[in-house]
Parts: sequence; structure tokens; C-alpha cells
Amino acid sequence: MSSAYIIANVEVTNPTQYEEYKKWSSVAMQAHGAEVCVRGGKVSVLEGDWEPQRIVILKFPSVEAANKFYASAEYDKARAARAGAAIMRMIVVEGL
Repeated sequence: MSSAYIIANVEVTNPTQYEEYKKWSSVAMQAHGAEVCVRGGKVSVLEGDWEPQRIVILKFPSVEAANKFYASAEYDKARAARAGAAIMRMIVVEGL
């Protein structure tokens, strides 16, 4: 079975409110066994015109597990806390 990664580029528009999202998303990650690979940190573009802001990479045992995390009640609470605090671009990708 292949692993899966949720990769997000987050443009934080309200840092104070975003802290509430981080709290609830951490609860959801813990409840669904996400392995945090990247959560913020300095970004340097090597090629292209991409200008990422805050990058988050979460590892899951499968695409199904990643989708289950995303659709969960725990993450719904985090998503509600994030409303108006950030612009989220998120994908799930199958990996090794």
C-alpha cells in the first residue's frame, strides 16, 4: 500500500484567528494519525514563479486515510475556525 500526502499552501490573512485553526487542526491530525512532515518554516523557490506562503505537508498511510482525515468531524471544526483567517490551497497526492 502506498502512502499519501496532504500538501497545503496557506495564505494567512488573520494570524490571531489562524492560531485557533492550528489548535483544532492539531487535534484532527492527532486523531487521524497524521505524520507532520512540514508545518510552516522558511521557503525558498528553486524554479518557477510559485510564491508559496505557509507550506504544510502531512503523511498518511493511504489516500483513503488522508481523505478520511479531511472529511472528519475533527477537521470540520478546524475548517470552521479557519473561515476568514486564511486562503487554503490543499491537495492529496499518492506517494511512496
